[in-house]
Amino acid sequence: MNTLRDQVWEVLHDVYDPEIPLNIADLGLVYDLQVSDTGEVSILMTLTSPGCPVGDMLADEIRDRAMSIEGVKDVHVEFTFDPLWTPERISEEGKQMLQAFGFPV
Repeated sequence: MNTLRDQVWEVLHDVYDPEIPLNIADLGLVYDLQVSDTGEVSILMTLTSPGCPVGDMLADEIRDRAMSIEGVKDVHVEFTFDPLWTPERISEEGKQMLQAFGFPV
């Protein structure tokens, strides 16, 4: 059986960056994921650029998806730009998916 943390990580694979056809987990936007014993979820993440206008939309989607998991009591999403995101953070699977879409990586 998957832990609560595993289940949250799985739903992050269903949250997509609207400009790049890849989920935020494989994009490497999630820097840290913590889940307390009481079901409090804390996510530290970044965006592809500091001026990216979709941060609030992504945070709302993350909260909605994580809150749908039994046992999750609260979700806190925090953004950081230290370090800045770079394409090197994309997972190998993510790079393969982007290449299939014709994106150079």
